[in-house]
Amino acid sequence: MRLIHPAIFTALFLSPSFAKSQESGARPARVFEQAIVPFLKTHCTSCHGGEEPEGGLPLDKYTTSSNVQTDYERWEKIRRMISEGQMPPVDEEQPSAKQVQQFVAAIDAELATFDCSAVKRPGRVTLRRLNRVEYNNTIRDLVGLDLSLADEFPSDDVGEGFDNIGDVLTLPPILLEKYLAAAKAIAERAVKDKTARKSIFAREATEPGEKVAAARENIEQFAERAFRRPVEPEELERLFGIMKFAFEQGAEEDEIYSTVVTAVLASPRFLFRVERDPKPNDADGIRELNDFELASRLSYFLWSSMPDETLFEVARSGKLTDPKVLAEQARRMLADPKATALVKNFAGQWLQLRDVTRLAPDPELFSKMNPQLQADMRRETEAVFADIMRNNRSVLSLLDADYTFLNQRLAKHYGIDGVDGDTFQRVALKGRRRGILTHASILMLTSNPTRTSPVKRGKWILDNILGESPPPPPPDVPELSDEGETLGSLREQMEQHRANPSCAVCHRKMDALGFGLENFDAVGAWREKDGRFKIDSTGTLPGNRHFDGPVELIRILVEEKKTEFCRTMSRKMLTYALGRGLASYDRCTVKSIVEQLAKDDYRFGTLVAAIVRSEAFRMREAKSE
Repeated sequence: MRLIHPAIFTALFLSPSFAKSQESGARPARVFEQAIVPFLKTHCTSCHGGEEPEGGLPLDKYTTSSNVQTDYERWEKIRRMISEGQMPPVDEEQPSAKQVQQFVAAIDAELATFDCSAVKRPGRVTLRRLNRVEYNNTIRDLVGLDLSLADEFPSDDVGEGFDNIGDVLTLPPILLEKYLAAAKAIAERAVKDKTARKSIFAREATEPGEKVAAARENIEQFAERAFRRPVEPEELERLFGIMKFAFEQGAEEDEIYSTVVTAVLASPRFLFRVERDPKPNDADGIRELNDFELASRLSYFLWSSMPDETLFEVARSGKLTDPKVLAEQARRMLADPKATALVKNFAGQWLQLRDVTRLAPDPELFSKMNPQLQADMRRETEAVFADIMRNNRSVLSLLDADYTFLNQRLAKHYGIDGVDGDTFQRVALKGRRRGILTHASILMLTSNPTRTSPVKRGKWILDNILGESPPPPPPDVPELSDEGETLGSLREQMEQHRANPSCAVCHRKMDALGFGLENFDAVGAWREKDGRFKIDSTGTLPGNRHFDGPVELIRILVEEKKTEFCRTMSRKMLTYALGRGLASYDRCTVKSIVEQLAKDDYRFGTLVAAIVRSEAFRMREAKSE
């Protein structure tokens, strides 16, 4: 039985309708009908009802139940919009503070009834191929050749913000051709390269009987590493048959090995990460992944590559299915240089750092910008993320770190003295900057080519830091003009923009966040004025939280929104680790991860360990009917 916090009951008892229902002996399940439905009818359903509800949110359909087990995210959003005063719109009749308090408390009570134990749902990952980064890294670690042949493959599609999501990793015909050509090229290089040859010729032999035994052993060991699991007898016989056929055609030894290596690298068993579905007699249609499946999940999560020999050995021992051992291996792997892949591929996509070097600020307005400086900007944010990861620091440091990593070029751009040379070095931050929100990479990423964009900056924070993505703007809303000097300051233009009630709902919070960073120009340099207008970086967030400038804004985010940030980061990393989008039932996993984070001072390693120990990471469920 789930208990409701006493404070929630106290707030509920303020409601006359709820008190009346208690006098008549109504069950707590009537909370929704007695305390939520009346509020919706008075303040919400006139817009959010009927055949075409505003924002596609039909609230008039909820008359007896919130359907919290399936519509949890919707009610979380409704709660936030009401509690922060974003709804009802300012031009509509407003509920009293007491009514808002009662409504929010009732929703809290309703959300608290979500039953994580009602059903076990670890989810299932679609059969997925290696993406381009994973292919290059796997070839590098398999044969020791860093050829980057996948750079010539078609671009990978992106789903849920990442390019390793099984549902979108399709296999166009041209990619099949590319796979075969790459396999041939790699095989030919591998048998000739001294280092790569060792990965294939584990055993050299000189005597038609010893050579045959050595060939079989070499094929089996290479295929086992390539397939990332023990090779089935029929698979080995098929590969050995290919080798035998090449021998019968009179091929030389290197050509024979090249042929079989090509076959291995063109095999779906190499190109795809395969996990066996549960059998009909598996309890609840769920099975635990075996050691080798877990080894691949872990290595492609942290390294974007195949398991190393240490991880293979643990898998062979049968110990990797122990959550404790799995977490120990994760800690080991985070300390390995190959964990740079987590920085490049997870942080690079979550924080959109991959886009930084593709941006094109106006060359006339920002003449000092160049490709080297843009690359430095991206590297700064990657370096801070890597430092937090490798030193197991608090993930909150991403928001409020009082240090960064700069070289002379980027330090000069920031107006920071005492940094010489091209080498990046740790630099203490004082006064104006804290954390990644004040990095030039993020500031330029969220600007227009000619000017800053408080809307883009605010939306980026809502999307990627707080997990509160605003709805798309109405189609008939005009864009702001770049003619700022003739129309007034950017803040004045935005205030005119918000005069439209349909705009004000989202922009109140979004613009406040963006204007808190307005002292930084479109390429992340500090400024006191925008043209002839003095910068005003003050703002007020929901809950009447006032700030003056970026440092105070960041302090509020860290102190009052750390749970939202940790939930967002956990959801993003879990999505990346699993290679699938999250569903309603994954909320329990996310909730557990956030709770574990909070208990251990929000350390990065705890986040990773909580993910790999979760049932969602260790298990697989059958395809639903």
